[in-house]
Amino acid sequence: MKYLIVGLGNIGPEYELTRHNIGFLVLDRLADKSNIDFDSGRYAFATELRHKGKSLHLIKPTTYMNLSGKAVNYWMKDLKIPVENILVLTDDIALPFGKLRMRGKGSNGGHNGLGNIQEVLGTDVYPRLRLGVGNDFPKGRQADYVLSNFSKEDLNQLPEVMDKACEAILSFCSIGLERTMNIYNTK
Repeated sequence: MKYLIVGLGNIGPEYELTRHNIGFLVLDRLADKSNIDFDSGRYAFATELRHKGKSLHLIKPTTYMNLSGKAVNYWMKDLKIPVENILVLTDDIALPFGKLRMRGKGSNGGHNGLGNIQEVLGTDVYPRLRLGVGNDFPKGRQADYVLSNFSKEDLNQLPEVMDKACEAILSFCSIGLERTMNIYNTK
């Protein structure tokens, strides 16, 4: 069985440690723990991880956040992976920093990356792992906030958050969406 794990973010060193790039950061962490490297592929940096007899294709779109759907659609079709076997990792300002929330469907919540994926796929029914980045910003400054670097305090906690997200990804691919939601949405 094959899975497509999509970490949302923006390419370039200026975005590396921003809140908007938490999807990239989690996939980098999972790749590091698995001793695998990303290669440059069509519309994404990509690598493959084997876990419990399953093939997990990890991608970090190089299309920039607002065109993430282009990469997701290409890799889904190229690898022949059904929409229910996709997991999109994204930052979420509606959740406190470090909180994880897995869902099988839902609105894009104003997130341009999720909005583009929904538009390209023609559905909002696809699994996603929302990673809380908090919302400590003045009214109207949301874009500045998500494109700014993590605070020193958040950076200290980030490895633990990323490890929890890696566990949730492997759980999703091993025991499925519902059971994984029951475990990780309550922590």
